[in-house]
Amino acid sequence: MTIGQGLPSGGRFDLHAIAATFPTTADTMLMDTYLTDSESRSIRLFRVYHGVPAHYHTQCDEILYVLTGEGTFWIDDPASEAAFAPGQLLVFPQRAIHALPKILTPSVVFLAIDTPRRAQDDVTFVGQPNETQPIFIAGI
Repeated sequence: MTIGQGLPSGGRFDLHAIAATFPTTADTMLMDTYLTDSESRSIRLFRVYHGVPAHYHTQCDEILYVLTGEGTFWIDDPASEAAFAPGQLLVFPQRAIHALPKILTPSVVFLAIDTPRRAQDDVTFVGQPNETQPIFIAGI
């Protein structure tokens, strides 16, 4: 994706209406759509379909607001696994290893704010050779 490719730099977004456009099932772990994208930040809405294994991002902090659904997450230590639910905010600093091991409801949707911007390929899975990395993301 080219930075800002046809995306507004600001505006009003109906998150629930956008979330309703995501398919109910997917072969990928998640599907996302960029709402805004600039060098300083990207804002995305994404739906998680399957548990997400341990990984980190090299280019940004990832801030996730739980719009819908429930599951578990951990940061830095799998023993710290805890539940998340709508209305909660999860903050993953750049290079912090984190995971969403359990998706407990059929529709888990996050609003993501990445600073600076996050490229779709900025994900490094931990403990898995590159050729066995799962199918992570698809854009809509």
